[in-house]
Amino acid sequence: MCFELVFFFFSQYWTVLYVNLSDLVFPYLVYCFYIKIFYELIVSALFNFSETVVTCDGFVQSLSCDTGVISVQSATYGRTSSQICSAGRPRSQISNTWCSKNVPVIFKRCNGLRTCEFKAQGLARPDPCFGTYKYYTTNYICITAETSVTCDQIQLFYLHVEHGKIQINTANYGRTDKTTCSQGRPSQQLQNTNCFSPNALDFVSKRCEGKSSCSILASNSVFSDPCFGTFKYLNISYSCVSKCKCYCIEKLYCIVFLCVD
Repeated sequence: MCFELVFFFFSQYWTVLYVNLSDLVFPYLVYCFYIKIFYELIVSALFNFSETVVTCDGFVQSLSCDTGVISVQSATYGRTSSQICSAGRPRSQISNTWCSKNVPVIFKRCNGLRTCEFKAQGLARPDPCFGTYKYYTTNYICITAETSVTCDQIQLFYLHVEHGKIQINTANYGRTDKTTCSQGRPSQQLQNTNCFSPNALDFVSKRCEGKSSCSILASNSVFSDPCFGTFKYLNISYSCVSKCKCYCIEKLYCIVFLCVD
């Protein structure tokens, strides 16, 4: 029987996949494209573990990543079980289990942050099922990324990567907490923590995506003012990705998948 070996070597510069194909019927029809997809699926399955947090209406929901940043996969508000968040509640408030509504504001509030904490109340309007006691269910993963915060009108955001190219994961110009860029600022300028710029991600991606360096001024003149009277900041999460070329060396007994800058 043919001995088959799959060997992954992870490196910033190159990746090799070796497979003994002598037992395959069509060894010459196996392309690097498919091998790369298989490789990426394996990496995703190994490293992108998801976590689900359920928070009863009116309580505080907390998401966090020990490494990397938060990437929300789904966020809903409603009731799909009569058992969850049911303690002390009359039957009339927990019997409707066909109630669910997406909550896009949780994506905006938490994506790209290492920790995200907020009061789970009033985030999904209108009420999807009046009279039912509901809860928030958020599923997220931690993705490998770096973060950068630039205070409004004080700093020029500058990003440079030594190897590979910039990939922007999230970007927001506004305010989502009371502590970031708060030094010397009056209290009234820090109260609005629900401030998001609708065009920040698109603008930053166009300016930085696929480049080795870029710079952006964090100001209302660039992003417009999403919340008048609030002192804002530009919060970006990004990754450094290798732009690879695929070289496929086909032989009777193996395929070598070589990825280089």
